[in-house]
Amino acid sequence: MADSENDAPPSRKLGNLGLIWRFAIRYPGRIVGAGLTLLVAAAATLAIPDGFRRIIDNGFTGAESNIGEYFYYLIMIVVVLAIATSLRFYFVSWLGERVVADLRIATHRNLLALDPKYFEENRPSEIASRMTSDTSVIEMIVGTTISVALRNIVMGIGGIVYLFTLSPKLAAMLVLGIPAIILPITILGRRLRDLSRHSQDRIADVGAMIAETLGAMKVVQAFGQEKRESQRFGKAVEQAFGTAKRRITIRAIMTAIVITLIFGAITMVMWQAASDVISGRISGGAVAAFVLTGMIVAGAFGALTEVYGELMRGAGAAGRLDELLREVPEIRPPAHPKALPAESRGALGFEHVTFRYPTRPETKALDDFDLTIEPGELVAVVGPSGAGKSTLFQLAQRFYDPEQGRITLDGVDLKEADPAAIRARIAMVPQETVIFASSARDNLRYGDWEANDEALWEAAEAANAAGYLRALPDGLDTYMGEGGARLSGGQRQRLAIARALLRDAPLLLLDEATSALDAESEQLVQQALERLMENRTTIVIAHRLATVRSADRIVVMDDGRIVEQGSHSVLAGQGGLYARLAQLQFESDAA
Repeated sequence: MADSENDAPPSRKLGNLGLIWRFAIRYPGRIVGAGLTLLVAAAATLAIPDGFRRIIDNGFTGAESNIGEYFYYLIMIVVVLAIATSLRFYFVSWLGERVVADLRIATHRNLLALDPKYFEENRPSEIASRMTSDTSVIEMIVGTTISVALRNIVMGIGGIVYLFTLSPKLAAMLVLGIPAIILPITILGRRLRDLSRHSQDRIADVGAMIAETLGAMKVVQAFGQEKRESQRFGKAVEQAFGTAKRRITIRAIMTAIVITLIFGAITMVMWQAASDVISGRISGGAVAAFVLTGMIVAGAFGALTEVYGELMRGAGAAGRLDELLREVPEIRPPAHPKALPAESRGALGFEHVTFRYPTRPETKALDDFDLTIEPGELVAVVGPSGAGKSTLFQLAQRFYDPEQGRITLDGVDLKEADPAAIRARIAMVPQETVIFASSARDNLRYGDWEANDEALWEAAEAANAAGYLRALPDGLDTYMGEGGARLSGGQRQRLAIARALLRDAPLLLLDEATSALDAESEQLVQQALERLMENRTTIVIAHRLATVRSADRIVVMDDGRIVEQGSHSVLAGQGGLYARLAQLQFESDAA
């Protein structure tokens, strides 16, 4: 059986701090600067007891001496300590901020490359928590904890060496107590490591709950569930507090044990030192220096117990972030992608395609599905909820790969092409428009980031969006708010259509977006859609059958298969599924 440490999840190993090093090593000059100033500061701290030894042995003997030079020596040490400490603080704080910034950028870049399957199995709100709370922990580790740990290690080791130069016997007595200090650190540290991981998980849960509740605030208030949500959040916070309480209890016990052992050892040593002073084996100044240095050493090892706990938290945070960085997308370009034809025709084909969503492996979203869409054709896809209509769009954009069969764009198997090249030939207008919390200009430019203002306004005119965009306080530079909060549903849809016009792709995927709009907005959106569909291959997922009567072909789906296809008039006269859906909907509209 493998060693338990090797079997432990990566996020529970102290070795995960190597992630921090991989990012910090990019800035060797700052690391060297931090290391040198740390050594100078530690050496200056250890030199202070020696300064007091010189003053006591030479300035308080009653004999004539140039005591001023010893005080000058002590003042010089303090000045060096102050300068070195401030520089160390600057270097390590800069490194902490820089490493966190690089980590966030690298993690976000990797997340953008992952396919939708990953985000179905992992909550985006939890991922966001990792990129905020966990990186904050790492910032503290780099900017404070590691520096404190190294400083205390240097001062602990250097102090012990200096103690042996003052009195080997007393120093040996002090050092014998070190194993008694190490033992509780090892035992309690393992427990602390587990609690640190659980504490970070609970904090992530709290962050995810906040994002979920705030994102659905209107629903919460509309249904009067404020009290329940408050109770649910309170329970999550209390669970996080309970885990944190156990963690800090272990740390407190650990600190108390270590400090008791350290200062107990110092007391016994001082007892022996007093006897040595009386017998003349050591000077009073040396004893004073020994006491001060002993306190520095004790403080250094005492601080290391706290540092160890922080490093465990950092290891947990680094492990969680490393998991995000190591995720590899399943949908990625082949080693040698096949180029799409230079002429973009927008021909799309599904050949015996079978597909199941990763989160619903028991259900076939598409079952031996066959469909060929010719260039320039307008095809409407209709059917009951769950028939597999939206799945066609997901597969066409290669967000997933089919289990069986193949999908082609302009004659090229999507698996053999670069996903970016595929998506560059597709424009999408979803039913629920995504508007980013940015300016109207940037939201439009999502269709073509290089588009100039003339092109933006031209697309806005064609989408019937120019009127309300010009009426905005700052025109195209107006901030749209979270999710386009400053726009109505119809305005958001027309903005999405303008974005698709700028894309100017040969294949248009249209998840009909007029069903939830008022009559005036629906008319404006429908006019814009008609302009958008000109000279393009278009697939429309039709929710309102009255809008697809003019389609070249209507494909009727049920349970992942095509059950009927043809024109509106033909299908309406066959008495099949389409006829029943149309009758129900038209009767409902008439009522």
